[in-house]
Amino acid sequence: MTSVGPSAASTQPALPSGPAVFKTIPYAFILPEILCGTWVWILVAATSVSLPLLQGWVMYVSLTSCLISLLLLLSYLLGFHRNSENWKVLDSLYHGTTAILYMSAAVLQANATINSEFGINAPLNYQLNSAASFFAFLTTFLYILHAFSIYYQ
Repeated sequence: MTSVGPSAASTQPALPSGPAVFKTIPYAFILPEILCGTWVWILVAATSVSLPLLQGWVMYVSLTSCLISLLLLLSYLLGFHRNSENWKVLDSLYHGTTAILYMSAAVLQANATINSEFGINAPLNYQLNSAASFFAFLTTFLYILHAFSIYYQ
C-alpha cells in the first residue's frame, strides 16, 4: 500500500519561475508564440483588407492570444503560480483552446490569401497575406506543441 504524502508530492516537476521559463519545455514556447502571433496581426494590418469579416477574426484571435500569452508569460516570470498544479491545467486548457482558434484563423487567412491573388495591389497584398498565413500556421503549431507538451509532461 502506497501513501500519498510530502515525499510523493515532491516527485512532481516544479513549474518554472523567473528566467528558467525560457529554458523549460513547454514554457519556452510562449515567447515564440507571442512573436509569431505578433507577426500575424502586423502583416494582416499591413494589407488592404479585402474580406473584413474573415481577417477581422484573424486579427481578433492573434491580438487576443498575444496579449493573454504575454500575461501568462509575465505571471510565470514573476512566479504567480506558486508551483500550483492548477496552473498546468489552466495552461494546457488555454493553449489547447487557442490552438483550435488559431487553426480557424489560419484557415481563414489562407482563404483571404487566395482571394487577394488577383485584387487591387495584388502582388504586395498577396505576399503580405502569404506571410501572414505562414505565421498563422506556425503559431498554431507552436500552440499545439505547447498544449501537448504539458499534457505529456
